[in-house]
Amino acid sequence: MAKAFASQGDTSEKKITFTEVGRDLYAFTAEGDPNSGVIIGDDSVMVVEAQATPRLAQKVIDCIREVTDKPITHVALTHYHAVRVLGASAFGAQQILMSDKARAMVVERGQEDWDSEFQRFPRLFEGHESIPGLTWPTTTFSDMMTVYLGNRRVDLMHLGRAHTAGDIVIHVPDENVMFTGDIVEYHSACYCGDGHFGDWGDTLDAIQYFDVDAIAPGRGDALVGPDAVMAAIESTRDFVGSTYRPVERVAARGGSLKDAWDAVRAECDPKFADFAIYEHCLPFNVARAYDEARGIDTPRIWTAQRDLEMWEQLQG
Repeated sequence: MAKAFASQGDTSEKKITFTEVGRDLYAFTAEGDPNSGVIIGDDSVMVVEAQATPRLAQKVIDCIREVTDKPITHVALTHYHAVRVLGASAFGAQQILMSDKARAMVVERGQEDWDSEFQRFPRLFEGHESIPGLTWPTTTFSDMMTVYLGNRRVDLMHLGRAHTAGDIVIHVPDENVMFTGDIVEYHSACYCGDGHFGDWGDTLDAIQYFDVDAIAPGRGDALVGPDAVMAAIESTRDFVGSTYRPVERVAARGGSLKDAWDAVRAECDPKFADFAIYEHCLPFNVARAYDEARGIDTPRIWTAQRDLEMWEQLQG
């Protein structure tokens, strides 16, 4: 391999912030690392996203214990990716919630994704020895389910395909706050390696329909207020479209994956080069866009070996 993946060289610890985005609702963020969310109900707590390892999950727990001693009873996982789910055991929750499709993706490609991400994110997987295995949900749903934390209502919804086929969002109606997972990012690149470019915009429209007052995005700072919410949604839309359109043109004329890479760099570098994890995401985004533009609807499974082969191809 001509050079390492960008994420392999990212070894610096990130500054953690714990921001209240509504009454008893918090966003745990860390400078472009995967975010988590916290929903405090009358008598218990739901965590959104479990982090990559129990070690990182403990950092979320430490923040929770600064604001409440209520038990953590639920962990909601917006999708199946290893960096989001493999820390779940640390929370000791009775209920782990996913969409039906996300669980199916754990079955189909969960171990391969773990192996792939472990290779690419050495810092996030420090302490990986404490991961007990793949994270399996106790409860799944197809389109929508509601959980009550005492009187606090929490709606979990699959609004459409975007970052993966099984993405969900979590909406807390009493404060009109949404936890979007990686469907929405803020000043961070979207990882599109398992994405659905053609559907992503419609799913953003569905989120926009709720006219929420705050969003805890998948990566990046918490978004409080309508202006911040709209800016992040539109930036995400621009990132996805700016990635796919040049690849679509390359594929239509029979160009190569390397041609697509060059076209995306020309389009996206001027706008997004300073976004978190941009260099890491770019090769996977181009490869997936190239497949989708050639009619491959279901993303091919990423393996540690496929990662390396794709990266070699782009260095040519």
